[in-house]
Amino acid sequence: MNLTMTRRKFCEDVVATSVVASVALSTSAGEKMKAKPFVKWAGGKGQLIEQLQSLFPSDLATRENLTYVEPFVGGGAMVFYMLARYKNIVRVIINDFNRDLVVTYKTIRDNPNELIAILERFQNEYFSCKTEEAKKEYYLKKRVAYNLRNSSPTETAALFILLNRTCFNGLYRVNSRGLFNVPFGKAVNPLICDKETLLADSALLQNVEIINGDFEGVYEYIKGKAFVYFDPPYRPLPKTPSFTAYSKDGFNDEQQKRLAAFCRKLDKDGHQWLLSNSDPANTDPADKFFEEIFAGFEIYRVSASRMINSKADGRGKITELAICNYKR
Repeated sequence: MNLTMTRRKFCEDVVATSVVASVALSTSAGEKMKAKPFVKWAGGKGQLIEQLQSLFPSDLATRENLTYVEPFVGGGAMVFYMLARYKNIVRVIINDFNRDLVVTYKTIRDNPNELIAILERFQNEYFSCKTEEAKKEYYLKKRVAYNLRNSSPTETAALFILLNRTCFNGLYRVNSRGLFNVPFGKAVNPLICDKETLLADSALLQNVEIINGDFEGVYEYIKGKAFVYFDPPYRPLPKTPSFTAYSKDGFNDEQQKRLAAFCRKLDKDGHQWLLSNSDPANTDPADKFFEEIFAGFEIYRVSASRMINSKADGRGKITELAICNYKR
C-alpha cells in the first residue's frame, strides 16, 4: 500500500472528535483560564475523560510524589486534565512518535510568543485570501514548505498548527515517503492563532518532560512508581473501513501485542496503568483479541459517540475498552 494515514483511532472518529473539548483550569492565583488541545486530533479523549477518571486508582489524588506518564500523548486532552486536577503530580513525561507534534509541544512550552507571532502572520495572510481558490493555493504552498523539512523548530510548529487548522477535518496523514498530503479543508474563518490557548498550554507544560519516539522509550525515563495512561492508535473495528497507521509503517496487531507485553513489563515493575482501545464487540462479539493479549487484567467498557461505518446512520453510541492492571 503506497498511502498510509497516521490516525489515533479508526477513520470514522474524525467527525466525532474534530471539535476539541476544552478543560477549565485554575491557576495558583485563582485566575480562570482555558487550556485545551492546540490541535484537532482524531480520537481525542475530551468526551471520555470523566468516564476514564472514574477508573483511575482510587488513591491517585492522595499519593505523594506522583509521576504521570503518557506514551501516546496526541492532542493532549488527558495530560491537560491531569495537570489541572492532580496537584500531587511532581513529574510528567509525555511522548509521541509524531516528531513534528513533539516539536510543537516543545515550542509551545519553551517559545510561545515567537510561535504566536508567526501564527498571527499566517492567519492574516490566510484571511487576506478572498476566494476559496486563493485560500487553497495558500494552503498548498504552506504544505510544500512543511514537507521540505528545512524550517526552524518554531516555524515547523507554526506550519503544523496552520495545516491542522486548515486541512480536511484536522487529519494528519502521510504517504509512503512520509510526506503530509491531506487536502485543503475549505475552512473559511479558522482560528489559526489561538493565543489564549497557546499561553495557557505553555504555562501547564513548563515542567513537563517531552520526548519523541517509540512508546517503549518512556521506560528509561520512569523513576519510582508511576501511573501510565496509554491511548494508542486504536485497532480497527472489524467490518469497518478504518485507518490506524501510527506512522508510515503502521500500528498493526503485532504492535498491539508488543504494547500488551510492555504493559506486562510495567506491571511486573509495580507501576499502574490504564489503556484505551476499540471494542471489537461493537461489530464482532466473537473477536476476543484484547481479552487474549491482556488476559489476567481488568477490562471495562465505556460509552462513546462514534461513527462505526461510513454512513450517517452508523453514527451513535458504541463502547470502547478501558484495560488496567488494578482493581477499582
